[in-house]
Order: sequence, then C-alpha cells, then structure tokens
Amino acid sequence: MDNFTFYSPTKFVFGKDTESEAGSLVKAFGGSKVLIHYGGGSAVRSGLMGRVKKSLEASGIPYCELGGVKPNPRSGLVYEGIELCRKEGIDFILAVGGGSAIDSSKAIAAGTLYDGDFWDFYCGKPIEKALGVGTILTIAAAGSEGSGDSVITKEEGMFKRGTGSELIRPKFSILNPALTQSLPAYQTACGITDIMAHLYERYLTNTKDVEVTDRLIEALLLTMKNEGPKVIANPDDYEARANIMWAGTMAHTNSCGVGRSQDWNSHNIEHELSALYDCAHGAGLAVTMPVVFRYVMDHDKARFAQVARRVWEVDTAEEGIEAFKNFLISIGMPQTMGELGGKEEDIPTLVKNLCYGDGRTGTIQGFVTLDEEDCTKIYKNML
Repeated sequence: MDNFTFYSPTKFVFGKDTESEAGSLVKAFGGSKVLIHYGGGSAVRSGLMGRVKKSLEASGIPYCELGGVKPNPRSGLVYEGIELCRKEGIDFILAVGGGSAIDSSKAIAAGTLYDGDFWDFYCGKPIEKALGVGTILTIAAAGSEGSGDSVITKEEGMFKRGTGSELIRPKFSILNPALTQSLPAYQTACGITDIMAHLYERYLTNTKDVEVTDRLIEALLLTMKNEGPKVIANPDDYEARANIMWAGTMAHTNSCGVGRSQDWNSHNIEHELSALYDCAHGAGLAVTMPVVFRYVMDHDKARFAQVARRVWEVDTAEEGIEAFKNFLISIGMPQTMGELGGKEEDIPTLVKNLCYGDGRTGTIQGFVTLDEEDCTKIYKNML
C-alpha cells in the first residue's frame, strides 16, 4: 500500500425531505447570497426548486438562479455563471441536480475568484481559491457531491477535461433518495454504470497488497449488482434507491482509492465520445469499459480474475468481463459505439483529441499506458 493523506470534509445530510435544510446549511457554511445552479425544468415541475427557495428564504438568504445545465456541462454556461456571480456579489453556489450541475457549479466557484480563464484549471493550473459549493443531489451517478473533481466540455474544439481540488469539494451535500424515483429507467441505468465505473477505475491498480480497499470496492460493486436491477424493475423502491445513492457517494469520495494507483483510462476514452456525440456519460462508459478491459486484461489477469470470482461468481478474467457486460446490457445499456451515434470515420478525430488535445503528448496513463495506436484499436473494437 502506498502512503496517502485522506481528507473528506463534506457534510452529508441523507434521507427524506432533507432539502428543507438547505437554507440552514448554507448559513452554517458562511453563505450570505446564493446562486442556485440547476439543469432543466424537472426540478421546477417537481416542486423541488420551490422547496429549496422556501428554505433559503426562511433563513434570510437572498438568491438568484441560473438554469440550463446540460449533460456533459458546457464552458459557455460556466462563463455566464462567473459573470453573474461577480455582478450579483454571490458568495455561495447551490447546485440542484446531478453531476453536471455540480461540476458546472464547481467550475463557476473557482472561476469567479480567478482573474484569468477558468479553463486554465482544466489544463493543469492549480485552483488557489473558490466560492463555497453545496449540493442537492437528484441522480445517483457521478459522485461529484462527495468529491473535489469537476469535468467540463470546452465548446471550442469540444474537449472534455477534468480538474480536481479540495477547494471545490462541496461543503455539504443533501442526499434524498426519493428525489431519484422519478428518473427514467435509462438515466437510472446510466447512473448505475457510472458508479460501477468509478469503482473499477480504482480497482485496476498496479499497487500490491491493497486488500482493504479491494474489499470495499467489491462490496460496493456487489451492492450495485444486487440493487441496480431492483430500481429498474420498480422505480419507487426507496430502500434500493437509498443503497444506490450512498454507494454512488462512497464510490467517489476516494475512500476506496487511497493508498493505490488508479486507472481512469476508460473515463478518458469515453470523454471523447460524450464530447463529440453528446451521449450520456454512463452509456458511453457501458460501451467503453468491456472493450478496454479486454484490451488490457493480460497486463494483470489475476486482478481481473479476482473481481470475477468475488463479485461476478465466475472463475476467469474473461468470464468476469463478459458477466459485467451482460449486466450492463440487462439494465438497458448500449453495447456498441454505433448505438451512441459513433462512426468509424470519426475515430481519427477521437484519437487526436484524446492523445493530443490540450497539451497531451500522445499517450494516456493509467493501469496500462496507451498510445495512439492502442486507442485507435480500442475505438475500432467498440464498433
């Protein structure tokens, strides 16, 4: 096991009706004027936004709103949010939604207090200060409610890149599983896939003797394997929703990733798909992961065989990957790049953006280092 420092100060408030505590939590963490940042109209139609505003008003906290966050959140709305925060004197951002709203909020929080272009942070510049961020989660998927990470798509060139800093880790996150019960089955399945991807990306490690975090990851994968089909069959299964929501948060606080190297190649490869085709991130991961796993399997076949036995109850690495793929298919996820809108003639663009976009030098590093030729083969295998 490698040396590590683990710091996860987010306050999690979990359970039914907890969105009513938004105002008191903002005040407790020093917010005096809030930007409510959210996606489409579902938060309004469901009454959630009304309840959030009522809570803020009860605590005497003024607010303004910025909606319109899309899946694969865009740089243009981030710039708009930064300008609005500066104009209105905002000192706290409240994200209402899933990972896209939260990631966009984090980018705005960092960019508001920075004299340059916020995109600098997504090209490697460290974040030095940021506004406070709180979240009200409406989809269990990205884990952004418990992490210091953010991923944004730059519309000029359609690059999808990430940054990370403890300064943009949410001060608090409100997790009410009931808010996820109205999600379409496809979105729920995409979220399940994303959670499992966060676990696999940590499981694929070159660090030896990490049994405790192996077992944590396996337990969470088993939770997703068992609870995922329940909510696809019955969207109103609150207890299954609750287990999935907490598993999604635990998957990305990095409590399962400490003391070990991590992969993230599947995420990097998928980011180019969702940037170019605007597909759901989870759907892209469902296509990407089995192909990547087969491609790199021989690097450490014993590791793939271990998760095959402990989670999928089969004997070999190959069988474990196939069982995982079949699980994803069973919950409604796609199998091929074509189902995402992908075309073979786009592969050179995907590879160029992946391996050379924004200063990369021809490879991506993770469980296995992959070069331009490797990535080309992987994308072709997705067809």
